[in-house]
Parts: sequence; C-alpha cells; structure tokens
Amino acid sequence: MSYYEIIGGHRLKGEIIPQGAKNEALQVISAVLLTSDEITIENVPEIKDVLNLIEILEGFNVKVQKISPNTFTFKADNIDINYLDSPDFRSKGGKLRGSIMIIGPLLARFGKAILPKPGGDKIGRRRLDTHLIGLETLGVKFDYKPGDSFYSLKTNHLKGTYLLMDEASVTGTANLIMAAVLAEGTTTIYNAACEPYIQQLCKMLVKMGADIKGISSNLLTINGVESLKGCCHRLLPDMIEIGSFIGMAALTQSEITIKNVCYNELGIIPNVFRKLGIHLELRNDDIYIPAHKEYEIASFIDGSIQTIYDATWPGFSPDLLSIVLVTAIQAKGSVLIHQKMFESRLFFVDKLIEMGAQIILCDPHRATVIGSNRKFPLRGIEMTSPDIRAGVALLIAALSAQGKSIILNIEQIDRGYEKIEQRLNAIGANIKRIG
Repeated sequence: MSYYEIIGGHRLKGEIIPQGAKNEALQVISAVLLTSDEITIENVPEIKDVLNLIEILEGFNVKVQKISPNTFTFKADNIDINYLDSPDFRSKGGKLRGSIMIIGPLLARFGKAILPKPGGDKIGRRRLDTHLIGLETLGVKFDYKPGDSFYSLKTNHLKGTYLLMDEASVTGTANLIMAAVLAEGTTTIYNAACEPYIQQLCKMLVKMGADIKGISSNLLTINGVESLKGCCHRLLPDMIEIGSFIGMAALTQSEITIKNVCYNELGIIPNVFRKLGIHLELRNDDIYIPAHKEYEIASFIDGSIQTIYDATWPGFSPDLLSIVLVTAIQAKGSVLIHQKMFESRLFFVDKLIEMGAQIILCDPHRATVIGSNRKFPLRGIEMTSPDIRAGVALLIAALSAQGKSIILNIEQIDRGYEKIEQRLNAIGANIKRIG
C-alpha cells in the first residue's frame, strides 16, 4: 500500500492547471452507452475512479482508444450485455460507486441492468431509492435479493412520465435523464439537480440528438427520441480541485495562479472562500491568489459567528466543506462548519486536532473551528485518508505543518486527484509517494 511522506512548511509559487471534472466524467462516459456511434471526450481526468469505469465499459466490449493525454474515444456498437452476469462485472462494479451511472443508459438501450451495492467513500449512508423509484416510474421492474447484494433491473418499454424527485440527487438526476432521452413520449423531472455537471451532461446529450428543455433549472422536460448519434464533448475543470487549491494557497501562505477555471461555472465557491478572508483576483479566466500573511473570517451582519454549510446547487458543494474546515485553522476568527448531507465526513478532524488545530467536533454534522491566526503552527503526524476529500484536506494540512507528515491509504486520494503530488511538487511542495 502506497503512502505520502510530506515535509511541510514550504511556500508554493507558480501556476497550476485543474484537472477535468471527476463527477462530470463519470456521467458523460456512462452516456457513451446510449449510442453505437463514436464519441470523443476531452479533458478526462486519468484518476482511479474514472479509469475503473472505463475498464468496466471495456468489459461490455466498448471500443476505447486514448488518442492523446486526457482525450478518449468510445464506440459502443457491439455491446456484450451478458457481461452483466459475469463475476468480473460484479467484482468491479461493487467496488466503484460510479458504476451506478451505467444503469440508466443500459436500461434505455438494452432493457436490462444489474446494480451491485456500490462502493466508494465511507462518508455515511448514500441511498439508492431516488434512482430506483424514478426508474420504476419510467417502467423498470427491479428485484433485490438480500443475500445476493445485487439489484436486478429490467424493462420491456420505457415510457415518459412526470417525476417529482424526493431529493435533488445529482447521480439520480443523471440516471433518469439518460433513461428518459430514449423513452417513449415526454418525461418531466421536477426537483432535478442542476449542478454544472448535470448541465454538461444535458448539453452533450443535446449534441447527440436528445430533446431536453430547462437545462440549468430544476425542472427538465425531455422528449424521447428513437436514437442518438456521436459527438465531441469537453469536460469542465474540476471545481472541487479549484476550491482545494484556493484553500491550500491560503493555508500555506503561497502565491498561486489557478489556470483556466471556467469562473462562471463556479457558482458561490469563490465567495465562500472570500468569507474566510481570502483574497481572490480574477485575471481573464484564471484565479490569482496572493500570499496571505493572515486572513480574517467575516462575521454575519449582526456580529454572530460565521456558519458555512452545504446545500444542493447553487448552494455550496459538500465536497468542499473539508477544505473550508482545514483552511479556517490558521484564519483569524471562528467558523461553524455544518455538514448537512453526510453524517461521517467530519470524522477526520481528530487528526487535525492531533496536529494542533483548535476544533470542537459538536456532533457528526457540525464542527467549530477556532482560527489561531498563525500563532500555533500545525505539527506533522502520521494519519490515514478516510475518503477522497478528507484525504486532500489532510494533505493540505500536512503541507502547512512543521516537520514530516505521513498519509496512509492515499489510494483514496488517487480516486479523485490526478498525479496530485507531481503537480504540487512542480510549484514547490515536498511530497514523496512511497510504495
């Protein structure tokens, strides 16, 4: 098992380019199953979760070619649907939560799918009801055998209908969109997720010939078509990685320029970091962050403590709360971090406390960070990455700490960040991957 050895205390300086968006990649790569024509996808992050999904598609006999760094072509013209029943699919699908994204396309085009209980981050319960109830309303029958740990889904005919989602699930919305584009008639999805990743999926499907109205809103109207064609699609830069670099720059007193960020797609992310007192400067489509000797958390107008919480888009992404929390450690002032959507995502703060951070874990959902204004430097320790985002938060803490830190289980970080140590070392970090 590999681990990181980090020598902290180095100030970083230079330019860094964010990778393509992980969450968008999992959706649009799954969408290649909807057509027999060739699809080209650019800016694909070559990270563990994405590469594992591509490997699953190859098991279905999808022809995959890497034509240049981060650019792939896909052609699903001779699908082996029986791969669903193979031990290989059950093994690989069960280890990757992103495997849930293929069930909509498979049902739309082939009328059959098998869903293993997905793997992924251990960040609390992530239910599948939204996917399954929505698909059932479209005409899918499913069966679950508790001893088998697999969902079997079948349909003879998908028919458009009105869907009111009980939660604005991003993956649930994506699955229902991909099923509905080939269904008979009109499907209306209300309370749909409308993150930029969903918008990108819809724009790609429209280029393929789908009829989707209401893109960027929470009310989608989809008129089913008989077939879809190929296209070329480019992924957005990963907004979570952009936010991670903003927090890293502030905590390590580094001067960094984040290149080509597609600023208009970042929503409230820059303003949330501004609430922590971080100065950001937009230069063309780049974000410049000067070295921060100090930064002060803003209070609410009535003087009460700042609260930062996650919410569905256009609210603040839950994937960035770990980054905001670690960034606040060396700020001036205090902030309450309220993780509403997942009940286990704050359990990594014990390691930050061991490093010297002043954090009160109120309950599984809330933590209060008392910023030290750089009076108490963090110290390097040995720790383990519990999930993708907490792993990067620990990496950022280690980069700012005095002495050496060890981070174990970095395979979790590999799932979401491409060659992160190489890119950070190029601007002055001291990170060694061992093993």
